[in-house]
Amino acid sequence: MTMHAAAIETAPWADQARRDDAAYRAQLAYLFAHSAFYRDRLRDAGVSSPEEAGGLEAIAALPFTEKDDLRATRDEAHPIGTHLAAPMSDIVRVYSTSGTTGTPSYIPLTQSDLEDWIEISQRSYAASGVVAGERMVSTYNAGPFVAGVTLDAFARLGLCHIPVGAGNTERLMAAVQLLKPTVLGCTPSYALHLAEWAADRGIDTAASSVARILVAGEPGGGEPAMRARLQEAWGASVTEAMGIGDISVSLWGECPHRDGMHFSGRGLVHFELIDPVTGATVAIEDGAEGELVYTHLRHKAAPLLRFRSRDRVRISTAPCACGRTAPRVRCIGRTDDLLIVRGVNVFPTALREVVGDFGDAVSGVISIRPRAKGVKQAPPLPVRVELAEGVVAGQDLADRIRQRIRDKLVVTTAVELVPWGTLPRSDYKSKLVDWSAAT
Repeated sequence: MTMHAAAIETAPWADQARRDDAAYRAQLAYLFAHSAFYRDRLRDAGVSSPEEAGGLEAIAALPFTEKDDLRATRDEAHPIGTHLAAPMSDIVRVYSTSGTTGTPSYIPLTQSDLEDWIEISQRSYAASGVVAGERMVSTYNAGPFVAGVTLDAFARLGLCHIPVGAGNTERLMAAVQLLKPTVLGCTPSYALHLAEWAADRGIDTAASSVARILVAGEPGGGEPAMRARLQEAWGASVTEAMGIGDISVSLWGECPHRDGMHFSGRGLVHFELIDPVTGATVAIEDGAEGELVYTHLRHKAAPLLRFRSRDRVRISTAPCACGRTAPRVRCIGRTDDLLIVRGVNVFPTALREVVGDFGDAVSGVISIRPRAKGVKQAPPLPVRVELAEGVVAGQDLADRIRQRIRDKLVVTTAVELVPWGTLPRSDYKSKLVDWSAAT
């Protein structure tokens, strides 16, 4: 099996922290010299020099960085924030977030930063098995957003990339039918929507040229039921990738063995696992769960130290037949999407995964409708479950779904079955929680 960077990706993982230590210490020195944000933040934490901060073995003693911490430093004089650590004359690209919660956040890159991002993305997407010369159609919104780096990575990998963007279903399906790509890149929820859209119009996606689907942008591609639906609908294998805009667009990529996403940022990004409630370090070992925390190792424009991703994952460290030695992850959900029902943590994606076990009886689309605003909810938690096309089911199915959720997630729900096509589809990221009824 070919790899983009075999010497790096097959090196013993046990040596990784030791190999990264010098780069980490140099990055700390760079922060003290060039980042007003971290100079002040570390000194407020009692660390007045990079030497006092120590090496990677002492990183857990340093403060976390949150998105809100960065936003708080933005003003007219500092539109990016005081964590900008390079002169604007050295910046070659500035991406932005969607700004759904207000003013967009800006993510600058120097030329070396951009090259590192492209390198990480090449490792991530090459893991899926794509090879030079293949045609790939994608729906990633890659203009002003960080997904734009994927365009550079696909070109470096030698792919013939056909970017369509989200919200252009007819154009995308026309490209599939006329240009016959072998690879489709999109979110898992959009891949499902595309298959339904095509079926409604008599188009057999399973008979299309698409042999491989690369999903990213949201959890779901690793859920067994969701993956099975996509593979059956498209007659294609499904692998997933995951990244975070503030750190690197695609930090994890799954190989054809499909047993989790391999870490693709070795030597460029350091990751930790923490308890999302206490912030305590969680050991990187097989089966461990926690929130990913990232630190740049050689970034110049706006390096981040111990940045909380809010992605909750499960770690796999068992050897993979592909030969890559880095840990693998499955994303369980976003910690900021978490609901707490009478003391029980409930991730929306976990609910969708349980419902997906009911196979041909359901469409795989759900909608959680909290009654109260905020994280804490009183039972039963209302959940709408959409039936599969042509299925008419009674209370027995609703009861079985409710009981399965209770057995697996230890949470009480009120399951409402709705006809196929009732719940909204997404041409980008799905929204599993509908707050419209919350008071």
